[in-house]
Amino acid sequence: MKKSLVWRVLAMLFAFTLVAAACGSDDDSDSGSAADSGSGSSGDDDSGSSGGDDSGDVIVDAQGGSLLEEVQARGNLICGVSGAAVAFSEQQADGSMTGIDADYCRAVAAAILGDANAVEFVALTAAERFTAVQTGDVDVLMRNTTWTQSRDTDVGMDFGPTTYYDGQQLMGRASDGFSATSQVADAGGSVICTNAGTTTEKNMADAADAAGISITLNTFEDFDIVTNNFISGACDIITTDGSALVGRKAVQQPENEEWVIFPATPISKEPLGPVYGQNDSAFADAVNWTVYAMIIADEKGINSSNVDAMASNPPDAEVGRLLGGEGEIQSLMGLPSDAFHQVIKQVGNYDEVFERNLGPVGLIREGSANAGWLDGGLVYAPPAR
Repeated sequence: MKKSLVWRVLAMLFAFTLVAAACGSDDDSDSGSAADSGSGSSGDDDSGSSGGDDSGDVIVDAQGGSLLEEVQARGNLICGVSGAAVAFSEQQADGSMTGIDADYCRAVAAAILGDANAVEFVALTAAERFTAVQTGDVDVLMRNTTWTQSRDTDVGMDFGPTTYYDGQQLMGRASDGFSATSQVADAGGSVICTNAGTTTEKNMADAADAAGISITLNTFEDFDIVTNNFISGACDIITTDGSALVGRKAVQQPENEEWVIFPATPISKEPLGPVYGQNDSAFADAVNWTVYAMIIADEKGINSSNVDAMASNPPDAEVGRLLGGEGEIQSLMGLPSDAFHQVIKQVGNYDEVFERNLGPVGLIREGSANAGWLDGGLVYAPPAR
């Protein structure tokens, strides 16, 4: 009797184990299906032009196939941009998108699809940008977005190579006594405006505390509103990435005023670059190596005018590989062998893209972190081998 009871108990335990295992398998399958369909938790990030709230949900990518294959099958790249960031991404009256971020979108499209124009641009507010990546509404984000620890982990993003090294600065009027040599301490008693819920806002509050000054910090959802309040006199100072301030000064400074940007040393580090969903190595490699190829081309003197000649008669083995010759690695990445040849030919190298978009508003590489590593800057790429 006891023996029979023992066997019945063991049988029940075995059956329970099988059911539990089956339930666990079903849960995994459901999780994968949700990810494949592009669903995901939306973060609560109300971010600014480059800074942002670091809160958000962890996003785990359980896709069975790579986004790279999906983009190739679809025939176009969906790229999230600002659409209102001077020199970075600006939608023109004819509907076209200009700026350095827009050109990096085109470069990725050239690498993956062979056509720099195979891009669908999606204009996103700072608050919308991370949710758009999480839900799959965009393939990649090129929206002057700062790489931070929490965004790289808790918010569920992955970041590509830095395409522009920036830093937060302040902008005031010369008529109010501010100059390029002014410091944060000189802003005591000022009304300072920036984007709401961003690292920019937090950085400013921290800098004011460190300088021992009292300020009134007013925040708005959009930097256009911030700038308009500055123009109207409602704000004494505005603050965001230095590059954005340079752009605003270039296009919105009234003729009868002089706007000045300070301090000379930014109050924060703001590395800007591509952003995409987590855990998709194939797509990440395609984006990352597009940027690296543009940097290497710049180092080697390869540009859109001479790339065909360089491909036919490469000066060294690395250039040969990079442009699709013997030993090329692009085909192993799931890209056409001439992927980076097309990037340089259709869009340009790092310097061409920089000068075309940022040069006209007064941003320069020389003497800055955005100079090449051989010229004392931080722009550097791994070897193409």
